[in-house]
Amino acid sequence: MPKLNANLSMLFNEIDFLDRFDAAAQAGFKGVEYLFPYDFDMHEIKQKLASHNLTQVLFNLPAGDWDSGDRGIACHPERVEEFRQGVDLAIEYAKVLECSQCNILAGIVPDGLSQIDAQKTFINNLNYAAPRLEKAGIRCLIEAINTRDIPGFFLNNTKQTLEIIKQVDSTNLFYQYDIYHMQIMEGDITQTIEANLKNIAHIQLADNPGRNEPGTGEINYHFIFKFLDSIKYTGWIGCEYKPKTTTQAGLNWLQQHNVL
Repeated sequence: MPKLNANLSMLFNEIDFLDRFDAAAQAGFKGVEYLFPYDFDMHEIKQKLASHNLTQVLFNLPAGDWDSGDRGIACHPERVEEFRQGVDLAIEYAKVLECSQCNILAGIVPDGLSQIDAQKTFINNLNYAAPRLEKAGIRCLIEAINTRDIPGFFLNNTKQTLEIIKQVDSTNLFYQYDIYHMQIMEGDITQTIEANLKNIAHIQLADNPGRNEPGTGEINYHFIFKFLDSIKYTGWIGCEYKPKTTTQAGLNWLQQHNVL
């Protein structure tokens, strides 16, 4: 059976962030992820996790000014020092929250910067971050994101992601495979996952189009869940979707697929 966790940046937005841990546990989730924890006290989050017996599965490194349009800074050559400070902050939070995975968002390629220079910066930053996360007992992940939702995002397909992983001088760099994003960019979901299972440390889901809950679009999640069991994928699957109405109203897909 797939091991699902709730993405608290996307789910239960009807209530305040710190109340979403209780809501996730009440819905039957055993783990949680979210984009960023940094606006909240790490010890308060830790208390929420402990009181509801939840595993902190994943969060992202600091990604710049999200509200102003940043979607990561790891490919930005003029923000290397800011990136390095973010590595330290993420490690500090991850240690307290006992989080074993952190995702690094490459970001949108800055105007005037070549793809070659963006890639060079990204690889240099990963060479800095991956061993430091490893020393702290944290897997370093990178994620490909579709260029329809985020035009200009540097890392946007599986082939490119695997090439980056090969070029980084670390065994602590893995692929965070998002089914929704890759359905848009390349399709062939199950074959891609199976062929690259050793590189995939985390999977995320949403249906397409709309990025809503499974069962609202074209992706056959009943097939995908059975397939992931058949290839013995043992990692978490993050439910990173936008509920079509309310979170609670849309959770019946869990029972329909018998996955929670």
